Amino acid sequence: MHFLGHLVRFIVSALVLLVVGWIVPTFTVGGFWSAFFLALVIAAAGWIIEAIFGKRVTPFGRGIVGFLVSALVIWLAQFIVSGVSTTFIGAILAALVIGIIDLFIPVSTPFSDNRNERAT
Repeated sequence: MHFLGHLVRFIVSALVLLVVGWIVPTFTVGGFWSAFFLALVIAAAGWIIEAIFGKRVTPFGRGIVGFLVSALVIWLAQFIVSGVSTTFIGAILAALVIGIIDLFIPVSTPFSDNRNERAT
């Protein structure tokens, strides 16, 4: 994926995080730039977790383990990104809402893109 593709993916992810901040009462995002940097932190954390533990425990993985890791990453990211505040229950609800939104607006992960580029 080229730079523009990554930029669009992070902008869409930031917009999704803003919508989640509007829907989930215990999850707040200060503005677009906070949401954008939160999307970057979540993607970086997902990349690190996948490199260490494999695909099954990443925020992009499916199932209960991926869901709980996603909630944990969201909760921990609030300590890195200014303007983001959540409780652990809020992070769980945010992960749930993000998962539901992802059903309708799927955002490809950098990991699946790398596999597709290598195969061609």
